Amino acid sequence: MCYGPEFISNAVLAWSGEAGVEWHYIAPGKPMQNGYVESFNGRMRDELLNETLFLNMDHARVQIAAWVEDYNQERPHSSLGYETPAAFAAKLHKQWPAALRPTGSAPQAIASNALMRNKAAGL
Repeated sequence: MCYGPEFISNAVLAWSGEAGVEWHYIAPGKPMQNGYVESFNGRMRDELLNETLFLNMDHARVQIAAWVEDYNQERPHSSLGYETPAAFAAKLHKQWPAALRPTGSAPQAIASNALMRNKAAGL
């Protein structure tokens, strides 16, 4: 059985309603309204999702976390003058006056993790 995009999107919309996730649309013909996300999604799809056979949810979580760590810390980005995000952030940190330098993370989480539900299908 083959499911087309219209069936998949209906399933995603149904799930998001059940999970209480707000859905925001990009205006038709305007994908650059969210160009950074479009670029990231394309890279993640091409470099990880299309190239990796995930054996189970734990394996998927480990592989995705490793890819995100590499993307956010180790990989040079053209938008940062081909520096790694970690090196770029270190340079920015030095440029701030000592009194204005960020001292760390937010004191508490600013968003909660989505609840994951185990279904009979084992997801």
